[in-house]
Amino acid sequence: MRIVMIGSGYVGLVSGACFADFGHHVTCVDKDANKIARLRAGGIPIYEPGLDELVARNVAAGNLVFTTELSEAVGQADVVFIAVGTPSRRGDGHADLSYVHAAALEIAGALNGFTVIVTKSTVPVGTGDEVERIIRECNPAADFAVASNPEFLREGAAIEDFKRPDRVVIGIEDERARAPMEEVYRPLSLNKAPVLFTSRRTSELIKYAANAFLAMKITYINEMADLCEQVGADVQEVARGIGLDDRIGARFLHAGPGYGGSCFPKDTLALMKTAQDHDAPLRLIEATVAVNEQRKRAMGRKVIAAMGGRVRGRTVAVLGLTFKPNTDDMRDAPSIAIIRALQDAGAKVRAFDPEGMAAAEAMLSDVEYAESAYAVAEGAAATVIVTEWDAFRALDLKRLKAVMAEPVLVDLRNIYPPAQAEEAGLRYVSVGRPGKFEEDATTSNRRRAA
Repeated sequence: MRIVMIGSGYVGLVSGACFADFGHHVTCVDKDANKIARLRAGGIPIYEPGLDELVARNVAAGNLVFTTELSEAVGQADVVFIAVGTPSRRGDGHADLSYVHAAALEIAGALNGFTVIVTKSTVPVGTGDEVERIIRECNPAADFAVASNPEFLREGAAIEDFKRPDRVVIGIEDERARAPMEEVYRPLSLNKAPVLFTSRRTSELIKYAANAFLAMKITYINEMADLCEQVGADVQEVARGIGLDDRIGARFLHAGPGYGGSCFPKDTLALMKTAQDHDAPLRLIEATVAVNEQRKRAMGRKVIAAMGGRVRGRTVAVLGLTFKPNTDDMRDAPSIAIIRALQDAGAKVRAFDPEGMAAAEAMLSDVEYAESAYAVAEGAAATVIVTEWDAFRALDLKRLKAVMAEPVLVDLRNIYPPAQAEEAGLRYVSVGRPGKFEEDATTSNRRRAA
């Protein structure tokens, strides 16, 4: 199959490289000439484990090419994927579809013979209808079908997710699109990956519904962690106890500083706005969005409380900036709100992240950056683990304490057993778990309640 991927960002580049690895001929198109030049030179504009090798192998094999010229590529294509950004629209929170509509307009003028146009971007219900209308209006003679094929890629594990997916969802209205889409994904038949054909609008909603449910699950366990702190329970044991119920499942039941990234924040907001526009408000999702937004800043207050309520002029070391490990993505990362809360209270912030510091510099001001976990903690009044990178999972806690000015470790990812941290001489604060420091606070809360 000759495939064109319009947009060479995270979704487009990963999907294009994986399709090429299946043996299809893939052309990745992007308006950003600098990005295309970098890709042609072997550079990868995003951090995703294994992607550099995957791209290099398929470029060398002739299966993957990069260009800024859309027309020629689309004119020769069997299937054209639209994988451009759909950020939250400034002002109202709806998904900004301007890039999708612009791509549809360009595609319309380049079509040559029957072509399947597929929205791979995460888009609100009805976007496929609008893409079809734009193309039909611009080129009434065009022979095409519009399908929906949402991505379900986790940053940091995207290649594995693409090649061994839980499911592939394809929404069609024109039956002529079925055979080409089956051929595109035929290589997955060896893994017996479920391929679900639905209507186009159903497919579009499945993506949003899935992300919103997972975001709600994260928010649920975070609120449960707050209750655990007040009553002296352990949220990790609570999560395990309910996760063993196969109706609930253990995944996404890890208490922390809230969800972030390129998907959950904008997708929950877009779904909420879509539901309101159709007079079917999703109250659970509305609450999820509100609670998660408040939680990030609340984690900053948690750090301040762990430092005795006084942070002005004191240095706080932050371990981890990206919204999750194994990515350089800083979009809506909890670290941003946490750092700003600390700075607003007068703290000096020093940070380290294995991959995210370049992106963080563009989003945060007055932050000092260090080259290692121990360098960032040197002279700090508190060290805060915000992102659970592997590099932070086996720190020498005694060494960490030795370089700090004050022995306060706030673990917002519950990486360490409280006893281990306390044995190293650290005043240890985690999320929703009893430790000596939390037990003292819980006792005080009980006394106030009595």
